[in-house]
Amino acid sequence: MNFKSRKDLVFLVLAGFFITNAIVAELIGGKLVQFFGLFTQSIGIILWPIVFILTDLINEHFGKDGVRKLTYITVGLISFTFIILAIALNMDATSFSPVSNMAFKTVFGQSQWIIVGSVVAFFISQLVDVYIFWLFKKVTGDKHIWLRSTGSTMVSQLIDTFVVQFIAFVLPGKWAFDEFLHNASWGYAFKLLVAFGLIPLIYLGHFFIGKYIKRDTLVAEQ
Repeated sequence: MNFKSRKDLVFLVLAGFFITNAIVAELIGGKLVQFFGLFTQSIGIILWPIVFILTDLINEHFGKDGVRKLTYITVGLISFTFIILAIALNMDATSFSPVSNMAFKTVFGQSQWIIVGSVVAFFISQLVDVYIFWLFKKVTGDKHIWLRSTGSTMVSQLIDTFVVQFIAFVLPGKWAFDEFLHNASWGYAFKLLVAFGLIPLIYLGHFFIGKYIKRDTLVAEQ
């Protein structure tokens, strides 16, 4: 398959990782783990650093429309995953199935709550992220990538963390409200710490993508 430009190929690769990351996070999110003995989080949190990088790179090179379109597509595919899980949960396993009804429901039944929470939180936080990112970009221009990257992440992940964990764990009765506040606050702090730690990778990704895409311009000028 031929792509019109290197930029098209870059978007396809970034979108592929973005969507895969989002769906895998939903499916594994029912497993809760402790971090540093301080707070409990869904194991899906380990995938969100990838979201930070991908969102910022797509914002930089493909603008508001690129992120918004990808957000709509991802929400649609997560919703599709929810429908498939709902169908699978309501079909009985055979007597010789290696995975019983109970085992399947234990793993993927909780994922349904996480998917509902994630769709709501993801949709809102991504649109907020785009808005904040471009507010900073209007002020900074092409300078201070770290500022618009971490600034947009600080706001969007505050929304994402608290909304998704409330819907996924408080509404189904998995956590009490004070437990939710404790874990969500630590989870948010963890995401911010990771976001600052990823700043060098964002600059690195921005550099290589810009250099790769620039080759199209050089070829066109020859």
